[in-house]
Amino acid sequence: MARVGLAALGALAIGVGVAACGSSSSADSSGPVDIVAYSTPETVYKEGLIPAFKKTSQGSGADFSTSFGPSGDQSRAVEAGQPASVVHFSIQPDMQRLVDAGLVDSNWDQNSYNGFVQDSVVVFVVRKGNPKNIQKPGVQVLTPNPFSSGGARWNLMAAYGSQIEEGKSDAQAQEYLKQLLGNVVLQAPAASDSMTAFTQGKGDVALAYENEAIAAQKAGEDVDYVIPKDTIQIQTPIATTTDASTTAQDFVKWLYTPEAQQIWADNGYRPVVKSVLDKNAKEFPTPPGLFTIDKLGGWDQVTTKFFDDSNGIVTKDEQDLGVSTSG
Repeated sequence: MARVGLAALGALAIGVGVAACGSSSSADSSGPVDIVAYSTPETVYKEGLIPAFKKTSQGSGADFSTSFGPSGDQSRAVEAGQPASVVHFSIQPDMQRLVDAGLVDSNWDQNSYNGFVQDSVVVFVVRKGNPKNIQKPGVQVLTPNPFSSGGARWNLMAAYGSQIEEGKSDAQAQEYLKQLLGNVVLQAPAASDSMTAFTQGKGDVALAYENEAIAAQKAGEDVDYVIPKDTIQIQTPIATTTDASTTAQDFVKWLYTPEAQQIWADNGYRPVVKSVLDKNAKEFPTPPGLFTIDKLGGWDQVTTKFFDDSNGIVTKDEQDLGVSTSG
């Protein structure tokens, strides 16, 4: 697949374990599998994972329903009563909301992969051939609204963290983030909406999941993408709810099998199972400055510092720009 050289944007001067599942003594072994997830994996679930699972002995005859949308919105909907037996979000705080509400067991992340089912990285999606030779954020940028989209929070933390990786101070990294937000021309509700807007001609560069860029290329869109030297590893949490059926629990466990992990890889997601990741290593090079959210203090600290309703750094920057922060 086509990639622009890593130097083009720099840092945007921005093994199989048992999946942790919620348990319930009242779980219906043959009940439906109601998936509520963030927006970007909709196609891989509907066209890849669900049909493949139905061909297994555990999945034969399984009844599925699906709902996809901005991660934060999806999490709040389940908290408010939307039926769900499998929840898959973009960021850990959206899962913690359901743990706090008693809808997901607190041990949801106690498997070999800390409850993450696939990975990605934040990349820069540019027009084919990068005609503007984009190397810094002084261009029209697209990224979703961080108060509805988990993907947007990954994007912004990739930008802030890239500055820290380069040796900049916290104050300098914050100022860079403020400048970046000032160049954003559209903040769509969800990551998938943001990518659609970009492929329809809006903006010069889109901050996005790597898998979204790969999907756009496979769909024939005239885009390239750059994996920055310094970028963040996106880890998306999955769990079953406390009243999930045995079938739903089996489905989440199956997502860690080599077959399912290869389906993730075929759709542009980085497998969490090492043997499958190694098999696809050429497609998923490791950026030299790859870091995780833990490098920035973890989601609890990041959420308070950047996205607190009243005093968050990003909250204030967005409000100054007239962007909704209501979530």
